[in-house]
Amino acid sequence: MAVDPRLVAALHLETVRHGALEDEHAAHVAFQTSTLAALLDGAYDGDLTIGELRRHGDLGLGTFQALDGEMVVLDGEVWRARVDGSVEPVGDDERTPFAVVTPFAADVTVAVEHELTHAQLLALVERRAPAGAATRAIRFDGRLVAVHARSVPRQRRPYPPLAEAAAQQRDFMLEAADGALVGFAFPDVAAGVELPGVHLHAITADRRRGGHVLSARVGPGVLRIGALRDLHVELPPGVELPDAPDPGGSADDARAALLDRIERDPG
Repeated sequence: MAVDPRLVAALHLETVRHGALEDEHAAHVAFQTSTLAALLDGAYDGDLTIGELRRHGDLGLGTFQALDGEMVVLDGEVWRARVDGSVEPVGDDERTPFAVVTPFAADVTVAVEHELTHAQLLALVERRAPAGAATRAIRFDGRLVAVHARSVPRQRRPYPPLAEAAAQQRDFMLEAADGALVGFAFPDVAAGVELPGVHLHAITADRRRGGHVLSARVGPGVLRIGALRDLHVELPPGVELPDAPDPGGSADDARAALLDRIERDPG
């Protein structure tokens, strides 16, 4: 295994196995279980419980055992968005095959006084990000004017790869409501470990609706951005960090196209 040294340098990456896992709740540190590459291959059984995950952060996103819905972590509470857009609380004994959380600490706070399109929101995140922060935690609280979202149904063994599972995803609209967007921005070098670019999940203030954000119009509200300096990854049995990419390799191009389709294409 030849891990990309740029990845280690950019994210101050550290790995740990479950048996050596210690509680950690440090600002500007992201904690993740498993890798996106493993999820792409159909590794939907997690060895980390939601209770263990919550000990590492109070804001984040991910999915659940058997790819059962979209995870929203907000103010230390964990919620599942189902394929119809409904939201339910999740108990500490459930498991996750992939999630990333952080004890959210805002370095930048921006008052959003007018409605923003999705592109304008992402541009604002980029423009106002803390200097030198290629990796960021993001939280928007305010008016969700319209959110195009999706979720994925629970999978059955033998699990299909994520490309096939994503073909079953269902998209829906969240009608205008107060609520929050939570998520992360990771650099391109994180591909395989994480999803590069901005990844957001939504939840309404009444905790009744939510999902993975495909696009959104938001505002007014408040945007908060926190720099992330370290990424600590818990590797389940059989999961390793992905190899360094082959520059110009067709496999890496195909993976990038697949990730873009999974992240942004409603199917």
